[in-house]
Amino acid sequence: MTASLVNRLPGRSAFSGCVRGVVGVVVALALASGVAAAQAAPQPPAPGGCPQSLPALFDQVSQSVVSIGAISINPYNLDRRIERVGGSGVIIESSGLILTNSHVVFGRQVITVTLDDGTSLNAKLIGADPIFDVALIKIPPPTKGSLPVATLGDSSRLAVGVEVYAIGNPLGLDQTLTRGVVSAVNRMIPGAAWSLAEPMIQTDASINPGNSGGPLLDPCGQVIGITTATLPGAQNIGFAVPVDLIKDVIPRLISKGRVVRPWLGVQGQFVVPGLKQLLKVPLVDGFLIEAVEPGSPAEQAGLQGGMFELTIEGQPILLGGDIITQVNGTVLSDPRALATLLSGLEVGSRLTMTVVRDGKPSAMQLTLIERPVLLWDLPGQRHGTTAAGSGAPSSRGTSPARKTIAF
Repeated sequence: MTASLVNRLPGRSAFSGCVRGVVGVVVALALASGVAAAQAAPQPPAPGGCPQSLPALFDQVSQSVVSIGAISINPYNLDRRIERVGGSGVIIESSGLILTNSHVVFGRQVITVTLDDGTSLNAKLIGADPIFDVALIKIPPPTKGSLPVATLGDSSRLAVGVEVYAIGNPLGLDQTLTRGVVSAVNRMIPGAAWSLAEPMIQTDASINPGNSGGPLLDPCGQVIGITTATLPGAQNIGFAVPVDLIKDVIPRLISKGRVVRPWLGVQGQFVVPGLKQLLKVPLVDGFLIEAVEPGSPAEQAGLQGGMFELTIEGQPILLGGDIITQVNGTVLSDPRALATLLSGLEVGSRLTMTVVRDGKPSAMQLTLIERPVLLWDLPGQRHGTTAAGSGAPSSRGTSPARKTIAF
């Protein structure tokens, strides 16, 4: 357009040369100015207003991330007695205390830790909680120098959209960094039993077998969770245990090696109006017992589970068991009422319950004991741990099972 306009002006030859010269100078100045501005412009700050770049963040935090190898021996499985799994962990104290997932180290006979510099050390289990999938292991501190330590942050201030990073050893690939955002907070894993549910951080940062136990970091490099689970068949859906929950569990794992919980020993579900309408049988509102745990206070008190199975919309239900309608004066109308009740109970609490059997209510008293380690607490029994073959990386999967309530 500039050339055609110049050609239409009087004295276009001389004028066009002048214009070309001016345009050339302007372009040259603009280019020079742009180059100078580019050279003078500071590098963009790290996300979240933190002072360090992502490469600097990785260099700092990755030194505290370790690779974990574990061996368990099953004397009852002659075809595959030895199982090897791999995972990740993060050093949280210079004394050698390492945070990881329970499903990586709990129930293992040998635990080996490989540091960022390649040093391999034997570790011992300090404590584990299979329900929250949190564990502490310990390695001997070095004779010279000190171990690099990660900083535990604050997960209560997380919001959807915040950028996060996962560091771990997916599929045996040491010190791998993946990047994503917080997709949801306070997420309950689909398929987890109600009593085993915990508020998770959901992220689209890539999490693979072997990442288990590694840190999930905020933009400042602080640990805001440890990666724990993925949804089989899904893409970019991973979960991490929030660090605020972890900080509450750590002192108990150090002092007692476990989290002490009261235990009644029943499994079941609530009787909902739709179930009564569908079955056309005289069910009362309350908690329907489907199964009673062996050795539990419920078994000792004579509570009875279901006797025949019925499948409704693909979900099985055991009918014919006792129905708990009240506990210590609290009407068990829904899971929220049960959660409120359980929050005030502890080991040794005395329960007075109203139980309906064959349409007849009766009073029953029992005392809660400490919940023991149950079969599905062991690695691979509840969450579908992936550990196929020698050196298989460990992951905590989920299943589409309905939300059975157990307490």
